[in-house]
Amino acid sequence: MSQNEHDLDAASMERIVPDELSANETTGAETLRLHLERYLFAKDSLVPGTVLDIACGVGYGTPLLAQNAQITSALGVDISAASVEYALQRYGSERISYTCCNAMTFSPSQKFDNIVSLETIEHVDHPQAFMAHMVSLLRPGGRLIASVPVTPSVDANPHHKSNFSKKGFLRMGEALELRFVTSLHQVQHFSPTAIAMKKESRSAGLRGNIGSFYLKHPSHFALRVLSTLRDGFVNKYVTAVWDNPGAGKAEANTPEDKVAHD
Repeated sequence: MSQNEHDLDAASMERIVPDELSANETTGAETLRLHLERYLFAKDSLVPGTVLDIACGVGYGTPLLAQNAQITSALGVDISAASVEYALQRYGSERISYTCCNAMTFSPSQKFDNIVSLETIEHVDHPQAFMAHMVSLLRPGGRLIASVPVTPSVDANPHHKSNFSKKGFLRMGEALELRFVTSLHQVQHFSPTAIAMKKESRSAGLRGNIGSFYLKHPSHFALRVLSTLRDGFVNKYVTAVWDNPGAGKAEANTPEDKVAHD
């Protein structure tokens, strides 16, 4: 979930360091704005108790979650030791702590009332197993909040391992007997010229020689063409909120009936 567990590279596509982002760039300040919007949406969706921010990066979102007055403590977890050290120094407090661990092997002594994992699932080898692990760390009656891109991203970002659609992502929660609550939809416009020519400071980490990638993986080229014809040059994201009813099958709401933003 990070490029290297010891590196803190502010120019990486996989590591947002708010204090070092370039303004007026899609991959810079605009990307941070979307992340902050997700965190604020998550903050307003939390239930009382504890919150785990899994794959928290440099930790800037964890204190936003802790701003919810009903939250007793917030823990940020990330695989990058450098990111966790930065988070502890920059954002740590009596109610906010951080620890370094791989999300898939993180095994705390107590379960959490809330788990938030934003822009993580597309990075793991087995998304459904990751989701199941998160549910295993969640108390009955707790709340899981997660986000993914729902336009193609594997072709452009070599760190992404899975593409998602909105329906496919929401079905992951349903398969784990979670009850859908609501969702946030976001749209990010980008300049294909600026991205292709890597004019932005954080775009250096995009996949090189994408033409060769498309020749080897024509299905990804087809996905990109279809996405562009349908939506234009945009990235779309969905943040979903689910309740964990505990034992028994949840009667899931219809996602289309409870969409926060279209």
